[in-house]
Amino acid sequence: MGDDSEWMKLPIDQKCEHKIWKARLNGYEEALKLFQKIEDEKSPEWGKYLGLIKKFVTDSNAVAQLKGLEAALAFIENAHVAGKTTGEVVSGVVSKVFNQPKARAKELGTDICLTYIEIEKAEIVQDELIKGLDNKNPKIVVACVETLRKALCEFGSKIITLKPVVKVLPKLFESREKAVRDEAKLLAVEIYRWIRDALRTPLQNINSVQLKELEEEWVKLPPAAPKQTRFLRSQQDLKAKFEQQQAAGGDEADGDDDDEVEAAPVDPYELLEAVEILSKLPKDFYEKIEAKKWQERKEVLEAVEALTKNPKLESGDYGDLARALKKVIGKDANVMLVAMAAKCLAGLATGLRKKFGTYAGHVVPTILEKFKEKKPQVVQALQEAIDAVFLTTTLQNISEDVLAVMDNKNPSIKQQASLFLARSFRHCTPSTLPKSVLKPFCAAFLKQVNDSAPEVRDAAFEALGTAMKVVGEKAVNPFLADVDKLKLDKIKECADKVELVGKKGGGGGGGGGEKKAKPAAKAPPAVEAPAAGPPKKGKPASAPSAKSKKASDTKETVETELSPEVCEEKAAAVLPASCMQLLDSGNWKERLASMEEFQRAVEQMDKSEMPCQALVKMLAKKPGWKETNFQVMQMKLHIVGLIAQKGSFSKTSALVVLDGLVDKIGDVKCGSNAKEALTAIGEACSLPWTAEQVVSMAFTQKNPKNQAETLNWLANAMKEFGFAGINVKAFINNVKTALGATNPAVRTSAITLLGVMYLYMGAPLRMFFEDEKPALLSQIDAEFEKMQGQSPPAPIRGTKKAGAEEEGDAAAEEEEVDGGAGDIMDLLPRTDISDKITSDMVSKISDKNWKIRKEGLDEVAAVISEAKFIQANIGELPMALKGRLNDSNKLLVQQALNILQQIATAMGPSLKQHVKNLGIPVITVLGDSKSNVRAAALSTLNAWVEQTGMKEWLEGEDLSEELKKENPFLRQEILGWLAEKLPTLRTVPADLMLCVPHLYACLEDRSGDVRKKAQDALPTFMMHLGYEKMSKATSKLKPASKDQVVGMLEKARAVMPAKPEAPAKAAASKPPASSTPAAKPASGFVKTVFLTLKGVVGKKPPVKAGAKDEEDKSGPIFILVPNGKEQRIKEEKALKILKWNFITPRDEYVEQLKTQMSTCLPKWLQDELFHFDFQRHVKAIGAMIEHMEAECEAVIGCLDLILKWFTLRFFDTNTSVLMKALEFLKLLFTMLSRKNYQLNDYEASSFIPYLILKVGESKDVVRKDVRAILTMLCKVYAASKVFPFLMEGTKSKNSKQRCECLEELGCLIENFGMNVCQPTPAKALKEIAVHIGDRDTTVRNAALNTVVAAYNACGDQVFKLIGNLSEKEMSMLEERIKRSAKKTPAASAKPERPQREQPTNPNSTFLRKPAQEEVPNKLSQARAQNAHLEQSAPSIPKEFQLDLEVFENNHTCASDIPDLVQHKLDEVLEPVMIPERKMRSVSPHFDDIHNSSASTINFVISQVASGDINTSIQALAQIDEVLRQADKAEAMSGHIDQFLIATFMQLRLIYNTHMADDRLDKKDIFKLYSCIIGNMLSLFSMESLAREASMGVLKDLMHGLITLMLDTRVEDIEDGQQLIRSVNLLVVRVLEKSDQTNILRLAGLHIQCSLQPQPRLR
Repeated sequence: MGDDSEWMKLPIDQKCEHKIWKARLNGYEEALKLFQKIEDEKSPEWGKYLGLIKKFVTDSNAVAQLKGLEAALAFIENAHVAGKTTGEVVSGVVSKVFNQPKARAKELGTDICLTYIEIEKAEIVQDELIKGLDNKNPKIVVACVETLRKALCEFGSKIITLKPVVKVLPKLFESREKAVRDEAKLLAVEIYRWIRDALRTPLQNINSVQLKELEEEWVKLPPAAPKQTRFLRSQQDLKAKFEQQQAAGGDEADGDDDDEVEAAPVDPYELLEAVEILSKLPKDFYEKIEAKKWQERKEVLEAVEALTKNPKLESGDYGDLARALKKVIGKDANVMLVAMAAKCLAGLATGLRKKFGTYAGHVVPTILEKFKEKKPQVVQALQEAIDAVFLTTTLQNISEDVLAVMDNKNPSIKQQASLFLARSFRHCTPSTLPKSVLKPFCAAFLKQVNDSAPEVRDAAFEALGTAMKVVGEKAVNPFLADVDKLKLDKIKECADKVELVGKKGGGGGGGGGEKKAKPAAKAPPAVEAPAAGPPKKGKPASAPSAKSKKASDTKETVETELSPEVCEEKAAAVLPASCMQLLDSGNWKERLASMEEFQRAVEQMDKSEMPCQALVKMLAKKPGWKETNFQVMQMKLHIVGLIAQKGSFSKTSALVVLDGLVDKIGDVKCGSNAKEALTAIGEACSLPWTAEQVVSMAFTQKNPKNQAETLNWLANAMKEFGFAGINVKAFINNVKTALGATNPAVRTSAITLLGVMYLYMGAPLRMFFEDEKPALLSQIDAEFEKMQGQSPPAPIRGTKKAGAEEEGDAAAEEEEVDGGAGDIMDLLPRTDISDKITSDMVSKISDKNWKIRKEGLDEVAAVISEAKFIQANIGELPMALKGRLNDSNKLLVQQALNILQQIATAMGPSLKQHVKNLGIPVITVLGDSKSNVRAAALSTLNAWVEQTGMKEWLEGEDLSEELKKENPFLRQEILGWLAEKLPTLRTVPADLMLCVPHLYACLEDRSGDVRKKAQDALPTFMMHLGYEKMSKATSKLKPASKDQVVGMLEKARAVMPAKPEAPAKAAASKPPASSTPAAKPASGFVKTVFLTLKGVVGKKPPVKAGAKDEEDKSGPIFILVPNGKEQRIKEEKALKILKWNFITPRDEYVEQLKTQMSTCLPKWLQDELFHFDFQRHVKAIGAMIEHMEAECEAVIGCLDLILKWFTLRFFDTNTSVLMKALEFLKLLFTMLSRKNYQLNDYEASSFIPYLILKVGESKDVVRKDVRAILTMLCKVYAASKVFPFLMEGTKSKNSKQRCECLEELGCLIENFGMNVCQPTPAKALKEIAVHIGDRDTTVRNAALNTVVAAYNACGDQVFKLIGNLSEKEMSMLEERIKRSAKKTPAASAKPERPQREQPTNPNSTFLRKPAQEEVPNKLSQARAQNAHLEQSAPSIPKEFQLDLEVFENNHTCASDIPDLVQHKLDEVLEPVMIPERKMRSVSPHFDDIHNSSASTINFVISQVASGDINTSIQALAQIDEVLRQADKAEAMSGHIDQFLIATFMQLRLIYNTHMADDRLDKKDIFKLYSCIIGNMLSLFSMESLAREASMGVLKDLMHGLITLMLDTRVEDIEDGQQLIRSVNLLVVRVLEKSDQTNILRLAGLHIQCSLQPQPRLR
């Protein structure tokens, strides 16, 4: 009793842990009472028992355990912290309670598990119960199964995850214990209640007797859907609703629940385990499938058929297998084998589902063609195959293939194609069967309803009826306008009979019917899937797309060859009699007259009445293409082009003329006409076909001129038409022939063509020419280098067919272009090296002696190097190399990695199948302790990923297993790699979730590097998995860890990057921009321009859709919204909208900006601005530049939005967009300065910080433009307000940015004095002086220069302002001040301009100085030396540098700068030659160019745009003098655009102002025009300078010249006609000497402009 008294005094929690069972029993009883008394679920009292609850349930004494279970149950029901004990308590219940003989203990154990589920811990409970199923004690197994069954019965299938339960069911049915089997049976019946027939498939392999028993039990179940009867704590509202319904009788509940269940039926496919079958294929499958004996082929097909019967297949590379089966279906003569192959394909498609979509495009055309077979068993197998394939892809992806056979001569094919579409439509919805897809199908069906074969008619009626049922009568009726009432009634009758898949009940039905109906549940997502996935992979090579395109073209243009008599008869019917008689006249003048009549007749003909073949055969009539008179021949060639453009021009007609055109393509006088005709034929018959014919004809001739010009034509045609369908292999063979030609012109043309092909194909193109001679290869490389960074132009031809259709067709064409270019690797000839990887070589690699191992690796490397491109089969090499990746000799590890990198390049995309066995071991090497080995492994890994993509690496558990290893090197390398790769992916496999627990472990790793990498990777994981999933995954962490990780998740959520846009959207929205056909030019002059460009002038009017688009674009693009900007400022201040402040732009910022812009910009421009394609951005910026001057008020009204949009472009990586954006910004700030507009703080803070980011850009040209913008910015925003932004920029990690910001700060102090320093000079200079100790030399120099500028402004006081510096830094500063500071003589009335010592980095200083000093110099000159400059023009130096803003601000330059700047300039900048002595010490020549002449000559250039005629003439005369001297003219290099801008501004001024002013002498205007044209002729006579003119500037220049040509007032001036002739000459010179790419783009723009409807003048 004494002992009892001891423990009786103890606290409850200590009693519960006492070694005496009675003490514990007493403790449990008191704990139970305490738990029932505590009302606050968050009371601290609960925390005392957290670690004890497991002991409650695992007590060794049965009596005490029973009471402990009751207490534990009370704790779980009432304590807020109970969830933290779930894992350990449930584990204890499973192991120590479920084996107890007392029923009460088991009952309490089950209640504890169910209560944990109720408090939201279902996942952990389920995991522990499933683990318990592996226990050897059958009692525990039975109790676990029973608990799972009760949990499912009470909580339902939404709370209890069924997949892991269903997975273990077959194993339970195999148990030797009858009790386990019986309980498993009850569990199976319960599961069937919830998911019905979805359970049949996973249980199909259990014992037949057990299955029969189950079937009997399943039949007894009531048909009503089960209901959840117990609810989670978070479902209390549902609980209340359920109790009300129970009280009301439950009828209403049944109805609601039915809807709920049917809304989300369980897919049996999701419950299955995937089976890997590729490795189980017969080893000799690919040999035997080609065997001559049909029995051998049958044998391997039977093996494959058995494998494909698995209902769920593991993903892999099934390409070879699909191709082999496709070949059997298409070519095997044995119909039994065809049926077997079709069944195999159906099995593959059913087992892989969406993963089979990649191969759908390859097999569908073959299956459709095989429907010509009439044997029912073959047709049925083909139907099953094509139906299964359809469910893996979308109707859009296979529409071309199906349409191609709808006109087939074989009625069986037409019938089965229509029936297939009818079955496919049943899986569609109105959204997945849009008009753009339905329209071409309806057109084909309407032809078939009139077919002579009744079965074809019936099939067409059924398909139309199904379509009507799916999308509704209203949507289909527009396509049935011409159908008579009888047929329309038949269609409606068919529609009434149709039963759509989605409308079927989700309950009963036999196995077969259900099996077919269930995948349909997945069909809508498959159809709605983004078009970027399957289509691009499904049609990789150009051949299929070309085939389908040819098929669609052939439908309109096929014609048989006509006899000469018929041709003559048809031609005579449409041509004048005199024309026919004189065609073969001996007099060339009569032949010319005949051609003129011929042309007039063709121009007046309608397309429907034009007999193209007859007309071209008349042209070929003697003398035909041997015509000796060039004028007649030119007319002939021009007429061929007209016929091709206007008529239905077939390939038959084309073959009549192509030989003659190729023969004349090299002719000096007729070549351009021949090229026009070829281009027109290319539009009519498709470029791929035309080009193939033309090139083959050219290379059968011996004329090198023809060969060279053919290649030149092809190069231009590719740019105009795009690369879709081009037979790359054929052209490469011809190009190789051309490269070996003796004539240099042919070789040059071939290299030019390769350059164009490189734009579309990229680096892989070079692989075809690695065997060429080194000299030739270097020329090819030089051409590729020119094209580096350029993007292929948008096609402007060959798109009229797409334009005439709906957007879907055009999008498909875009995808074909991408696909064709992307799969160039498939064209490479690959070597099978498996026979060269001998067993002797493999044994060498695995030898004990490292030298022999090295020898073996050397041999492997030699084999791969020799083969260059290899097939995927590399024998036993993978296992041998895998062994070397963990070799003790690190040199051999590196060598093995190098070989793997070599294999990646050589094998290409086929590498995917080796990722698991060879790629994952490379990741293991990332854990090596040596950094050079890790670097080699990372390089190899990236080389592999480049070929395979990331999907294969992220699938499965391999990556998570690697991350699980507690190796700090391995973890930090993997996480760093994932952080780099994940943001580039649009989707990731669900298996990425397996890595999350290990990612959380890394966040708490002992290594700081691992923790940092894990934190960096966290946002990239979240962008794919979502915050909710990742937050839920923290539930398994310890409490302390969880709090820490959740905090990190919140931070990561704020910086989570946005997913990249899907390319498919681009493909869908891109065609309208590029599908506008060329239009007839508006004037003779424009026609001359286009003929000079050797382009083809189209005559067809644009299609209606295109016209509508153009009409929308004709109005103003900036819309002035009154008080719009003020309202946005108020909303941002009130935090109603997001403040424009981010590290990288997230989706919500972009969406907000898009919404705000919707009121200020037209929809078409908004679509362009927010398009994913950078080319659309460039186009949009171009449009904004054109409209900016005319709509300046509206621009200012939405300036904040415009600047915000440009900040988004600063985060783009495309240089061309960035350069175009900077060009716009320069013009924008020039306009704002001219309007005396001042930015407000709202606009500035949304723009300047992001502009400063780009000042650290690696490209000099970008930095130069950004600096120019910063200089102009100070005219529209106070310099003292710009200063803090620059100070913030000095804190960047980018040394270039720090350097440039410091340089800018120095420039501000130099120009505006110390008052510019914010918040105070002392604080600012202290922060600047910190950078004197920077590690980067350029930053140190920039900081020193900035402090020197401050010294020049305030003298020795600067030493007080900068604070304490180290001795070393102070000595550097004093030395720099001593050498660089301004010297001020006492008696001097004119102080010198301060000049800083130049840093050692020439890039940062030599380029920097003009940007700092030009503006003050030239403005000072403008105010003080204007008269002097005009008088002393001949003495002006001839080398100069130009700033664009000078002449833009010419008229207001004095008032544009704040007073402070004017005062400083007047005081300091008069002695402009002083800096000469400073610079000469570095580079005298540079000094001559950039110091002595820059400011004065810049001023002269600015005077070109002067409003005073004499001033402008003098400036033009001086510049002309520079241009006429060859040694001086090169000084213009780099500044051509600025000079041309000044010129066309003067042209605009003359047109708008001078010509309208009667007071001015017209002779002066004529003289000014003459000077301008003379200058331009001088400039464009030098090709090196002319090629520097950009496309935008050329466009404005050409516009100015065309305006001049059309100005009738010019003709009134004396010698006006001579002036117009000079302009013509100038235009030709511009077109000849300018960059031809820019000229072609210009031509496209002019075509577009000519299509825009002009406003009527009243």
